[in-house]
Order: sequence, then C-alpha cells, then structure tokens
Amino acid sequence: MAVLTWIILLVLVNTDTGSSVMLRKRCMLGFCVSFPEEEIKAEAGLCVVIPCSFSTSSSFTPQNMVWFKCDASKSKCAESDIIFHPNRRKVQDGFRERVSLLEPDLSLENCSIIVNDLTESDTGSYQLRLNGLNYYGNQEGFTFPVRAFVSAKALSQKPTVTVPPLTEGQQGSLTCTAPGLCSGSGPKITWTWTEGGKEEFRFTESISVEKMTEGTWKMSSTLTFNSLAESHDANVTCAVRYRNNITTLETVTLNVTYVKEIKVSGALIIREGETLNLTCSLDSFPPSVLTWTKSPETTETFLQINSNDFCGSNNNSRSFQLERWDGKFFSFKCKNRRFRPIHLYSKASQYDPDGKS
Repeated sequence: MAVLTWIILLVLVNTDTGSSVMLRKRCMLGFCVSFPEEEIKAEAGLCVVIPCSFSTSSSFTPQNMVWFKCDASKSKCAESDIIFHPNRRKVQDGFRERVSLLEPDLSLENCSIIVNDLTESDTGSYQLRLNGLNYYGNQEGFTFPVRAFVSAKALSQKPTVTVPPLTEGQQGSLTCTAPGLCSGSGPKITWTWTEGGKEEFRFTESISVEKMTEGTWKMSSTLTFNSLAESHDANVTCAVRYRNNITTLETVTLNVTYVKEIKVSGALIIREGETLNLTCSLDSFPPSVLTWTKSPETTETFLQINSNDFCGSNNNSRSFQLERWDGKFFSFKCKNRRFRPIHLYSKASQYDPDGKS
C-alpha cells in the first residue's frame, strides 16, 4: 500500500515580485516532491518559475529529470508532451530553448524550472519524472502523479520609467526598465518623443542587462538628451516588445525647470493725471512669483502675483497714477523672486507736464 505524507514548506520563488509561495510535499514509494500549493500565475511575454524540490531513498541515484506539459485529465503525460529533456531532440518544438533548470546539480535536489517567453497557451499542468539507477544498478524512473499548475494571462505589467529632475541647459536622462526578471529572449525597447503634439523621433536603444540572482536579470534602456525649455510638457513613451510581438508601454510627461527673460512693456511718456500702464511678461516653470516696485523714492511693493498652476506665458499688468510732477525720474521694476539669479528688467517713466519728449 502506498503511504502519502504531507508537509508544508515556505519558499521565495516569484522572480517578478519576490512574493512567497507555499509548497506542499507529497511522498510515495520513497520518492518525494514539493510543488506550489496553489496555481502559479504568470503573464505572456515574461517568464515563470515552477519551484520544485525532491528527495529519494538512499537506494536510488538520480541521473536526470524530464518535464512534461499535458492536459490535467491525463493520468500520465506522454513522450509527445515533453518540454524538457537531456536530449533536446525529444523536446516539443514550441518549448525547445525555452525551458531550463534553475539548478543543474541534481545532488542539491532542486528540480525547479524556468519557462521563458511565455504565451497564454502555456497555461496548463506540468509533470515531473526522475530517471536514475536503483539499488542493483539498473535504470529506473518514477513519474510523480502530483503536478504543478500554471495560468498565463495577457501581459498587464508596464515598464518603469525613471525621470530625474530636469533643468534647462543641463543634460538629462530617462531610464526604462522592462517588466519581469527573465533570462529568455531579450525584449526590444523603443523610445518615442512627442513634442507639441508632433512626434519628434523614434529610437530603438540597446539594452543594458544586469544579473540579479541565478536565473533572473533586469533589462533596461537609458535615453540621454539636452534639457530645453521647449521640451517642457513633452511626452516620452517607452515601448517594450517581447517575443511573439507582445508589447507593453509607459508614457511620461517631462517637467523641465526653466525661466525666460522678464519683459516689461508699456508707454513711457505720459501727461499729468494720465495713467501709466505697464505689462510684465514671464515664461517659466515652475510658476514664478512676480512683484512690482517703484524707485527711487520708495521700495514699496505695489503688487505681488502668485501664478499658481501656471504653465506658459504669464502676463501681469499694473496701472500707476502719477498725481504730481517733481522733476524726478521713476523706475518701475518687475521682479521674479523664485529663481536665482534674479532676472531684473527696469524702465524709466518720465512725467512730462508739457507733453514733450
């Protein structure tokens, strides 16, 4: 009579999220295997790790392992269902070069596999067979009846685009990291720059690969450019395309810190009793704080404007009533206090009682 034993273990196996998965151990006739207790969820274009560990009696020496994928209704998968085998010619065409062992040393009793370049058709049940030598030195194999189940859905994860602070006149860079930590076919990363509603360029960049842990890699691309005021509010899209034309993308809007020269306009010669109208214009990001002052007789601030939620041209007008003539020249100044150095623009307004210039 077969004796079954159940043991609960906890291991970290999810290469994309680092989350823990509960494994359940089942033993039969001296052969034990641990598989995830629940269905393993994965996404097309990425990879999936099927965590697995095994043990055997001391009278059995493992030599190799074979993995199958077949319909759950089958009690035992057939030779035509092989997805991993020491002899690659026995592997199904659709799985060849896509499945590998996380640990090839069988003495470590690790039977975990990674399946790369997933498609939704990879959903199904996966079965393991151990081949080796028995106590008498004869070839023997054992196929575990318990299986692992994988559910591969459409890709929903998006790339991660890192945007540092950008300042006009300085070099800027964006980094796009592809979702997943797979070791299979490297994706293609394409950058698209849209400015003023018009696509400026499309560029496919080479990929930087960084090894994280055994069997897991981080793949990213960096776009370097000169930050311009005109690039403020530009949309930059990173598109990641995997095998089988599975694509995901992320778009970011650039915020470039800049400030243009302050401009003050208006009539400079007026008559007694007339109103002096001056307009101060400033284009900047983030929004500026503008103040008006009159000199030399006073440093009083006539008007302060907080241009919150401002983006683009900012026009601030101010009217000054000159009531008497004392032969002096007045200088009205519009200042931007947010930025350093302060950009200062001043014009002299002369009161002319005779209307002469």
